[in-house]
Amino acid sequence: MTESAGAPLKTGRIFTMDELRGLAVFCMIFYHGFYTVGYLFGNFWGTFFFHFFTPAEPFFAGLFMFISGIACNLSHSNLVRGLKLFALAMGVTLVTWIVVPEDIITFGILHFLAVCMILAGLLKPTADRFRFSWIPVAVCALLYLFTMNVQIGYFGPGGAMTFPLPQELYRTNWLAPLGFHNDAFQSADYFPILPWIFVYTAGIFTGKLAKAGKFPAALYKSRVPAFAWMGRHALILYLVHQPVIYGVCLLIQKLAS
Repeated sequence: MTESAGAPLKTGRIFTMDELRGLAVFCMIFYHGFYTVGYLFGNFWGTFFFHFFTPAEPFFAGLFMFISGIACNLSHSNLVRGLKLFALAMGVTLVTWIVVPEDIITFGILHFLAVCMILAGLLKPTADRFRFSWIPVAVCALLYLFTMNVQIGYFGPGGAMTFPLPQELYRTNWLAPLGFHNDAFQSADYFPILPWIFVYTAGIFTGKLAKAGKFPAALYKSRVPAFAWMGRHALILYLVHQPVIYGVCLLIQKLAS
């Protein structure tokens, strides 16, 4: 898909983006629900389904990041949004440290998205010089593959193209937001800058089509209003879903006892 000077521009809300974001939030809520039921309330089936769906977590988290990258092209001030989100993320860190220190969130998806938004805001003059092309999207995909193993000490996708990284990077946890940490690091929700920033950046480059009104017309139509609603309220759902799930489980436990 490339930009065409003769193609009519499309305007209005891109409902498919809301719906895909909502789908990712829906999956996240169920995933965290299984964790709460399984690990905090000792239910076998909760633990079973949590582990069953664990391999899918990077996909719906990555979808959320990609959509967020697209959306940053349509924002008036990514820097302000990023700073506000970072304050909320640090609030989540503080609350989890006080309430559930064994499940503290040190650098979760909110911290990650906040950093990405701040960088997008600071680098906007440079980013605006780029027009849409599949080349930078493909480069982002390659960079993701080559940095996906930095947490375990390697650079490269695997096999002969994998190289060990200096162990000095892992001696402390000051670089944990980047993806370099040792066994002492703790974060119940953890999405480091490497490799995930390349998913977000791929979304930024793809979003240039949206900013130019060049997305396919089908993406502007609403098909699943419930998911679209969840996508528009993703932040508040993220902030309240765990306390709600925990409260419901606690109520059920008390009623059953």
